Amino acid sequence: MSEAESKQVNTSNQSNFVEPSEFEDQSILCIDCGKDFIWTAGEQNFYRDKELQNPPKRCKTCKQAKNERISSIAAAKAAGVKQKIEVAVYCASCKGYTTVPFYPSQGRPVYCRSCFLEMNPQLMENG
Repeated sequence: MSEAESKQVNTSNQSNFVEPSEFEDQSILCIDCGKDFIWTAGEQNFYRDKELQNPPKRCKTCKQAKNERISSIAAAKAAGVKQKIEVAVYCASCKGYTTVPFYPSQGRPVYCRSCFLEMNPQLMENG
């Protein structure tokens, strides 16, 4: 077999052989915005190659917003500026819309002022 024929056989074998992916695209619910996003097979492969254990929790838009928030907090701390944080949330008790002066922790309930004081009446007696 000539060298040209050998190259042609190798090329045709490579084009006919497609390695099946061990991953499939997955739909994941974003913990920030509540919308579904697709975790592609390529991204899953990247996670495996980097030995990352947990799948993403946020869509790309929310992840970018979180990173910008963290960067602005770090920049403000470095500059000595005290930042006032105000985060919009829904109360876990009355489902009312309110704001809180902190970033809520994942999995922990957040309450509006009236529900919080109702649950902690001792705070009203001391204050």
